Amino acid sequence: MSEDGNERVAAESGSYCETAPAGTPERAEGPPYAECVLCRKPTEYAESVKGITLCPVCEWQEAQRAACSG
Repeated sequence: MSEDGNERVAAESGSYCETAPAGTPERAEGPPYAECVLCRKPTEYAESVKGITLCPVCEWQEAQRAACSG
């Protein structure tokens, strides 16, 4: 199938915009929460989330650092 055909099928099936953006774990509905890897405070993510989890404060600080490192 051509690339245009794959895009058409994906658009028709609704597979666009149905998943969270890559690298963004889903928020937890309730406890137990994962610990922040920097400050050890509870995050908004479930313990089952794999990878680096940050609390809202550390997440904001990391975003500021990344924005200014340009």
